[in-house]
Amino acid sequence: MTRNGYVVFIAGAAALGGFLFGFDTAIINGTVAALRQYFAADSVQIGLAVSLALLGSAVGAFFAGRLADRVGRVRVMLLASVAFALSAIGSGLPFGLADFILWRVLGGMAVGAASVIAPAYIAEVSPAHKRGRLGTLQQLAIVVGIFVALLLNYVIAESAGSADNAWLLGQEAWRWMFWSELPFAVLYGVVALMIPESPRYLVARGREAEAAAVLERVGAAETVGSIQETVLTERKPSFFDIRGKAFGLLPIVWVGMGLAALQQFVGINVIFYYSSVLWRAVGFSESDALTITVITGATNIVTTFVAIAYVDKFGRKPLLVIGSIGMALMLGALAFIFGTAPVGPDGTPMLDGSTGIVACVAANVYVFFFGFSWGPVMWVLLGEMFNNRIRGSALAVAGAVQWGANFLVSTTFPPLLDFAGLGASYGIYTFWALVSLVFVLKYVRETKGLTLEQMR
Repeated sequence: MTRNGYVVFIAGAAALGGFLFGFDTAIINGTVAALRQYFAADSVQIGLAVSLALLGSAVGAFFAGRLADRVGRVRVMLLASVAFALSAIGSGLPFGLADFILWRVLGGMAVGAASVIAPAYIAEVSPAHKRGRLGTLQQLAIVVGIFVALLLNYVIAESAGSADNAWLLGQEAWRWMFWSELPFAVLYGVVALMIPESPRYLVARGREAEAAAVLERVGAAETVGSIQETVLTERKPSFFDIRGKAFGLLPIVWVGMGLAALQQFVGINVIFYYSSVLWRAVGFSESDALTITVITGATNIVTTFVAIAYVDKFGRKPLLVIGSIGMALMLGALAFIFGTAPVGPDGTPMLDGSTGIVACVAANVYVFFFGFSWGPVMWVLLGEMFNNRIRGSALAVAGAVQWGANFLVSTTFPPLLDFAGLGASYGIYTFWALVSLVFVLKYVRETKGLTLEQMR
């Protein structure tokens, strides 16, 4: 295998955690209506059933960085693969809403761990001039995972006639949607056994010869000596490292937390968790709603390749700025469409043929702008913006914030849909898209072309 091929392989292997991240969080999409009926749940309960897994993600993200500093990046990947597998099995065999949530929380912890470990590992094994493109593999894997989950939802529901209906072995289709994650969870564990440990972890553990071999194999410009200057001259990683005068934390940590929160506050996961419910709420059939959702997932994949092509050419900050502007425009259009549409007997907006098409296009263009900017670039920045001394702790905090924000948005959407309507909901997300633009312009520093040892 060539040097370039090897680097892509090990980065791709780590990014498989991103695939499971996307798959696990999106597979719930096709099951929401069926779960609501199966558990006889109201909108608040089903919102919690969907989103409490995200609190597990916050916990997994918070502890994964420090655990990775103790036992290594690869071992955390292996632990995550086991948790993904157990969650997939248990989520399809719940006795009630409570244990269903527990299985989803376990999967959420694996998602949180993967969301932190993959960008950190990829940043640490990638040559500086390729790190942006390789870092986007994490987001590419996430969006492919989302797409595959949505596609399997569609295929299974169509084969069974509905997510509520019995399918293979007499089990309901929604159960098979969760079980479809199991093969990917096993594959993640297998490939994790095939990749080397991070050279920065190896140096921290006094295994310089192994670290040098990895750096040579991937063609990195850094040397063991340059890594030692930032790793071995400091005390062991601790959350005390990120303390500062800016409200108790270093300014760079606040920037990372802001990026993590704003990526969610623009409402992207409302599209991926609830889009089938959303489109059915405005008059589309279950089959048509799932078809639109698959199209949205495909759009997300295509646009990620834009980020891969240009993140190292144009830089991180310009992509974020363009993405914020585009998202604000499309979200504003959706807020206007849903807010001015005639209301049906059940209180939901009803879109006629042309208006429905415009809304569908606006939603997918919104995904397009997110897909080449805030989707991948946020993860690239979190993987590279912190220096070696604080990376583990800072990533843990930023990752926990990202999942906490995801939980907040996902939990509040069903009640917002019931009590405020789609127009007001999308108006809120439009506001946060505008905030994201101001935040990037004022606080985000360009990191293109810098080595990890140059981050301050």
